[in-house]
Amino acid sequence: MESRDWIREGMRAVASGAVAVPLAILNIPLLVLFVVSLVLTPVLGLGLVLVPLVTRLVRARADLARRLAAGWGQPIARPYLPRPEQARLGGFRHYRWIMRDPATWRDLGWLLPGAVAGLVLGLSSIALPVYGAEGILLIPLWISLGTDYGYGVIWPIETLADGFLSLPQGAVILAIGVAAAPYLRQADAWSTRLFLAPTRAAELRLRVSQLTTTRADTVDAQAAELRRIERDLHDGAQARLVSLGMTIGLAEEMVDDDPVAARKLLAEARESSLTALVELRQLVRGIHPPVLAERGLEGAVRALAMALPIPVTVTAALPGRPDTPVESAAYFVIAEALANAARHSGAAAVTVDLWHTGDVLSARVTDDGRGGAEPSGGTGLRGIERRLAAFDGTMSLSSPPGGPTVVTVELPCALSSPRISPSSGTG
Repeated sequence: MESRDWIREGMRAVASGAVAVPLAILNIPLLVLFVVSLVLTPVLGLGLVLVPLVTRLVRARADLARRLAAGWGQPIARPYLPRPEQARLGGFRHYRWIMRDPATWRDLGWLLPGAVAGLVLGLSSIALPVYGAEGILLIPLWISLGTDYGYGVIWPIETLADGFLSLPQGAVILAIGVAAAPYLRQADAWSTRLFLAPTRAAELRLRVSQLTTTRADTVDAQAAELRRIERDLHDGAQARLVSLGMTIGLAEEMVDDDPVAARKLLAEARESSLTALVELRQLVRGIHPPVLAERGLEGAVRALAMALPIPVTVTAALPGRPDTPVESAAYFVIAEALANAARHSGAAAVTVDLWHTGDVLSARVTDDGRGGAEPSGGTGLRGIERRLAAFDGTMSLSSPPGGPTVVTVELPCALSSPRISPSSGTG
């Protein structure tokens, strides 16, 4: 890791530790509120309203802890049961849904240990860097102003000379603190995962829910694709073939009386048949591009790159070919990402990286455009997510204002046949 990246990561960890301390303190009043709301449940039914409200605050705090843990390499899924349709705030069904959810009690059990871990590890993340910075910046200044201030792990500071001798000591302490802070934040993230990660049963419920949503999205996508094909056939090739039949029929009627006009009609029919053939080929290409079947994913992506109006560099390390459905999904995802870069980003260059690690096919499309891409912006990113979800694939997007935009997709799959194209190069 470069020194600049090391320092940036350490300072991010120190800032994260400073945020973790007040958040950890917040756990205590939340725990008290939850216990009080439970105690008040038999009293005029106050708990029917208070418990759901306090639980909402506790879950918001737990969700924030999960997001912070994900930033330090510990992604944690939300384990909560789906809310019943007829459950309303203040009602018994809403109260029962909360009380029956095991995740509610896991959140409650995490509040106190999470407060202790957050305080200890958060304070540890900021203590050494602040102590070292104090020795570098403040002690010599205070000594020079005549302030009697004792400092130093190794020796006390009583004179200006002692103050300046604290500079290297403070620099060493600051460096140690900045270097250790990321590990302390990772330890905090691990402790959060220990309490807030879904149990095996909760993971199975989440998996079933995800598969249900994925199946519904896949069925909708397939239905939409079938409607598109039907519409293209009806409005394009079918209409042209009907017109072709009518033209040939007119030519048959005129062939005896006006052979010249009949020949013109037959010539028009021939042109119309060629146009219909082109439209059918384009329609078939949209279903499964021939270049994908012939050259594989790498060759098909290079063909896409050559057709774009901006330079595209393609680098691939694929020792084999994925299964046909996965290969097709990856191709159309990359095609959509490249189309977005060409149409919306204002990029001057695009890079496509393809690789396979373990049982995961990965692709990354990077452009140097203006950035600011959002899945909700109508640029096809939602379609990419739906297509990937059918294969348990994922998409991550990084697109800060000013760029660059990086779209990374991962598809679980195994490679089979050997590749038939070079492993790297420029498209």
